[in-house]
Amino acid sequence: MAKFSKSNVPQFSVDVYQNEYLPEGGREVNAVVTVTSTGGGTVGPGVTSPSGFGAGQAPDAAVAIMVDCSGSMDYPPTKMRNARDATAAAIDTLRDGVHFAVIGGTHVAKEVYPGDGRLAVAGPGTRQEARNALRKLAASGGTAIGTWLQLADRLLSSADVAIRHGILLTDGRNEHEAPGDLKAALDACAGRFTCDARGVGTDWEVKEVTGIASALLGTADIVADPSGLAEDFQHMMEEAMGKEVADVALRLWTPMDTEIAFVKQVAPTVEELTGRRTEAGPRAGDYPTGSWGDESRDYHVCVRVPAAGVGQEMLAARVSLVIPSAEGSPQTLAQGLVRAVWTDDMAASTTINPQVAHYTGQAELAQVIQEGLNARKAGDDDGATAKLGRAVQLADALGNEDTSKLLSKVVDVVDVAAGTVRLKKRVEDADEMTLETRSTKTVRVKK
Repeated sequence: MAKFSKSNVPQFSVDVYQNEYLPEGGREVNAVVTVTSTGGGTVGPGVTSPSGFGAGQAPDAAVAIMVDCSGSMDYPPTKMRNARDATAAAIDTLRDGVHFAVIGGTHVAKEVYPGDGRLAVAGPGTRQEARNALRKLAASGGTAIGTWLQLADRLLSSADVAIRHGILLTDGRNEHEAPGDLKAALDACAGRFTCDARGVGTDWEVKEVTGIASALLGTADIVADPSGLAEDFQHMMEEAMGKEVADVALRLWTPMDTEIAFVKQVAPTVEELTGRRTEAGPRAGDYPTGSWGDESRDYHVCVRVPAAGVGQEMLAARVSLVIPSAEGSPQTLAQGLVRAVWTDDMAASTTINPQVAHYTGQAELAQVIQEGLNARKAGDDDGATAKLGRAVQLADALGNEDTSKLLSKVVDVVDVAAGTVRLKKRVEDADEMTLETRSTKTVRVKK
């Protein structure tokens, strides 16, 4: 676990958006917590952070790139070539001083560069050596992603750095290890490094790739056309190079007789965090948020409070951003308060905060897309039509134009406002998989 001193942490802020008013006897308090981090670094080869964390120092990061080298990567042969080019583009984006390794993944994991159980340190010479080593990437064998992640963990943990990050590319299903083996690997790696996962082509399993990214607090996406891999890998590495602080937790403290109903990240993607709580002292729990650069994210927090009478008020929850510190006790980066006030003013108590309403709709949108696609695969056309119709209605109402475009490739829209649609008779695999993979991406509420 990385530790930080007060002088090298970007500035964090916490803003709470809620309607604190409850009717007499009301118990459920909803709030959207916006967390913003500023003061991040500049990305690119040979560039160190100009501000705050790492200024004038070698970058405090390690990256492992895991490339699928199973036999299917040779069909067509351009897929493997595109994967090599994409890995080279990612390596070229590394900042000088970043530790890195390249792993070839089949039914076993192999060190492609630098080898001998170690990490290389990025510089002009090692970047060229790594590009040369990419010629060793050849397609053969099966797919056992858990072994790739375990090797990445061993390599990344050998570096005394703050940020540990993985990039994983696969083109097929995880057929050469039991599902339990992959889950065990993810459980072992969770909290040790973050990982972005990409599926190339259309022969991979969406739930496997999104499950990897979710467990390791990274991003997931489809690259349907292998020719787009280099641009995507470069962008992923730029994002990774912009991270400056790891192990950030959202800490929620609640008073006696109060409980947390749920915690969800709701922007930039929907991510359920409730079950990831770790206890952090009396009536406090930590929810992991991963690594941060210059960015802002939104979280929906629902708290159940004891029923109370008109005129009473209470602190429902205290929200803090915390990280481990060199001194031992966690360092608090920012705080916000969630309040509850009981009133007999019906207009006040029934008004839904715009941020809460927006993200409640976004979470429902992600859910009905998944349910609709599952129903379609199961042959339940009526169920699929109803769910995807509701998705079309929600996406339009929420202003989620990207999701609306993806839905239009799966259904013919008859009436947007009413959510009336017809399932398309023919749907390209890439279009359905793109909708499923990106179903949790949200748009920010206009504040």
